[in-house]
Amino acid sequence: MDFVHDLIMRAIMNIDNLDTIKSLENFLKGNQTIVFSVLGNKQERYQFIRKILVKFGYATHSKANKGVIKQFLMKVTGYSRPQLTRLIGQHKMTGKIEWKPCRNNGFAKKYSDKDIRLLAKTDQQHETPCGHTVKKLCERAYKVFDEKEYQNLAQLSVSHLYNLRGAKTYTTQRRHFDKTKPRQVAIGERRKPQPNGEPGYIRIDTVHQGDLDKIKGVYYINAVDEVTQYQIICSVEKISEQYLVPIVKLMLKEFPFVIKGFHSDNGSEYINKNIAKLLQKLLVEFTKSRSRKSNDNGLVESKNARVIRKQFGYSHIPQKWAAKINEFSLNYLVPYVNFHRPCFFPETTTDKKGKEQKKYPYEKMMTPFDKLKSLPNAKKYLKANIIFEILEVEAMKMTDNQAAKLLQEERLKLFNQIFGQNKKKA
Repeated sequence: MDFVHDLIMRAIMNIDNLDTIKSLENFLKGNQTIVFSVLGNKQERYQFIRKILVKFGYATHSKANKGVIKQFLMKVTGYSRPQLTRLIGQHKMTGKIEWKPCRNNGFAKKYSDKDIRLLAKTDQQHETPCGHTVKKLCERAYKVFDEKEYQNLAQLSVSHLYNLRGAKTYTTQRRHFDKTKPRQVAIGERRKPQPNGEPGYIRIDTVHQGDLDKIKGVYYINAVDEVTQYQIICSVEKISEQYLVPIVKLMLKEFPFVIKGFHSDNGSEYINKNIAKLLQKLLVEFTKSRSRKSNDNGLVESKNARVIRKQFGYSHIPQKWAAKINEFSLNYLVPYVNFHRPCFFPETTTDKKGKEQKKYPYEKMMTPFDKLKSLPNAKKYLKANIIFEILEVEAMKMTDNQAAKLLQEERLKLFNQIFGQNKKKA
């Protein structure tokens, strides 16, 4: 074994032993075993290249021999042919190959952070005009009005101006958002309804009862009259047309007064041909919320939080319980909120400039049913088969406290049934 090891070691040559063009050719062909490693330090590589060029007298050789030396250097240093050609040319001109590390950060920055902040300020003052206008404003600021700080920006190109608007310095100084562009849909009129103190103009919205493992829960449909705050709450398994159209028809029937207006947000569950056809058949005015007017449907949104979320919480309830929840809502929750739960009602005043201001005096607080009775000529708003005497009997059937207690008891029974079965399955 020792004899074999000695033979291998004799066969292995050090790279310094290569001293002829023939030995370089054999090395490149792989006929000789050479121990070498590519140098990692740039300064060491440069010195190695210079040493080889001097050792072999590179300038005195023929073109073919120069090619062999260059191929050898490419293999040992890892440099490309154009890079070696450049370094060899440097050695030929100066007799040296020097490495001069870069002392700057590359390309000089023409427009400083100060210039970018000035651009942001100019955009803000002129409400972000187009690039050509800003360029002209910067030129005028420097040349016409002698504002020295605009010297650099006066030379700014329009294309690079947009690049600077995307720079971090600019965006931290100023952010610009385009307004929502409304999408034109022929169904429903985009405006705020005007009930003029008459009941029958309802606001409607959908509330989702959460997901579980990407499975949807039940949906609540919440409808509130704007003037009286009379409220009907129903639930559906899904908000497809198959489930939604019948439940909307049922809800409209549950209101004691004639429905004249139907207002929703821009969700596709209501803005569709089937709902529009239903409302058209009932001669109900169909309106939808305007862009950037969050208060258009604010009343029903507040009822979502104060009534639905307070009663049902946020936990996931499977869709199959929609019928049971619907039964609970119509039998216990709807009578409670309309006959036993007082609400604030606004008192609107108009100042000299025509600005409206709403106040909610405690004296005006009453139940939706009491509000309906208090309207002038209230009887004329009721449906043909409904009279106040029937509604009064329903309202006085039990006290507010008794109605609240009954509501809690029935809700507890419902939740025990829902979540009790869910635990058994789990």
